[in-house]
Amino acid sequence: MNENPLGYEKIPVLLRKFAIPSIIAMVVSSLYNIVDQIFIGQGVGYLGNAATNVAFPITTICLAAALLVGVGGAAKFSLELGAGNMKEAQQCIGNMFWMAAAFGLIICAVTEIFITPLLYAFGATETVLPYARSYVQIIGLGVPFLLLTNVLSNIIRADGSPKYSMACMVIGAAVNTVLDPIFIFGFQMGVAGAAWATTISQVISFLVAFRYLFHFQTVKLGKDFFRLSPVKCVEIASLGISNSLNQLALTLLQIVVNNSLTHYGGLSVYGSDIPLSGAGIVMKVNSIVIGVFVGLAQGSQPILGFNYGAKQYSRVKALYKLEIQCSFVMSTLAFLAFQLFPQAIISLFGSGEGLYMEFTVRFMRIFLMMVVINNVQMLSASFFSAIGKPMKGVLLSLSRQVLLLIPLILILPLFWGLDGILYSAPVADVLAFFLSIAVVRKEFRNMEKLS
Repeated sequence: MNENPLGYEKIPVLLRKFAIPSIIAMVVSSLYNIVDQIFIGQGVGYLGNAATNVAFPITTICLAAALLVGVGGAAKFSLELGAGNMKEAQQCIGNMFWMAAAFGLIICAVTEIFITPLLYAFGATETVLPYARSYVQIIGLGVPFLLLTNVLSNIIRADGSPKYSMACMVIGAAVNTVLDPIFIFGFQMGVAGAAWATTISQVISFLVAFRYLFHFQTVKLGKDFFRLSPVKCVEIASLGISNSLNQLALTLLQIVVNNSLTHYGGLSVYGSDIPLSGAGIVMKVNSIVIGVFVGLAQGSQPILGFNYGAKQYSRVKALYKLEIQCSFVMSTLAFLAFQLFPQAIISLFGSGEGLYMEFTVRFMRIFLMMVVINNVQMLSASFFSAIGKPMKGVLLSLSRQVLLLIPLILILPLFWGLDGILYSAPVADVLAFFLSIAVVRKEFRNMEKLS
């Protein structure tokens, strides 16, 4: 029997232990921007919401880097633990820290220096640009802390402390929720107030996560902890690349959607700003659902990596199937909410004119029509990263956003205008679903041969 409970504890018990805190952490992380959006919508209006939508690619780029390092490093750490290579596992941690710090500083510098051209590239209109600049100039300062916190939370979870990992995110979100109304309404700071609330909360989350570096359970951090190894960095990046590319694909998708909505919205009765604002709200709401899937995947990663490294393939397959079953519950609830109560959800983000509500409701119902099967593609991509097969993960990560959805968004509006953008998502979702099922089935057959 393995000494580590990852190798012998019942799969449902392990999934509850690791996934629930991870899901809470990811949902809370998604709420950073949503809370900002709610308070901005109430205090500034739909132009403020449009500004945060334009700025959102900055956050997703940061999270892509965090997933590259955090998921890749945690996967490498878990695989080495499963194989009994304690020194190799230890070396992962320091290299993850340096990689995260480097990416954070680079993204921060690029954001601050090239802020205006970036915002135009992300789809900002002349009316939205001043709000977006005010917001991004401040949240850019928090990028290194956001990235480091997300990376550290992954390795903390892999070390067997999912509740502490969750606490890092929850504490920051609580601070953000308290500061938002104080800065926006109390100090009358508008979008800048929301940005400062977010940045301050990210610093606090980082400090909580950094404290854990001195309290690891599975390995002892020796003098070599902070020694940078280019080889180790490449190994970490190779395992995190699929998750990172999935996030980058979401970023590219956001940019394409923003620009397409601005263009085709300008040719419709809605104008350019209404579709930009409405789509932003829908995307942010959907990020909660995505957060559940990502949290489930990240919570499963240490278990999958350890058992695959220990060649316990039956446990690997059992966990994947349980992941899918659990995620279908959330995706079904999300589908019902988006189809039955769109007006109530949208109203949380402030009131808007008739055309604004009309468009946003249609966008939510149609664009998210097939959310019930989105879980399969996301969880399958993460599954391959966790078991040390990143290229298959890359294929699945790119399948929906890059290979299917972006081309559909560019092509369908040529024939159906704004509606073409709305219907592109459900078509891509169905195609990505069947591709994911096929690739996973093939991998399961390979595992049976190795058993």
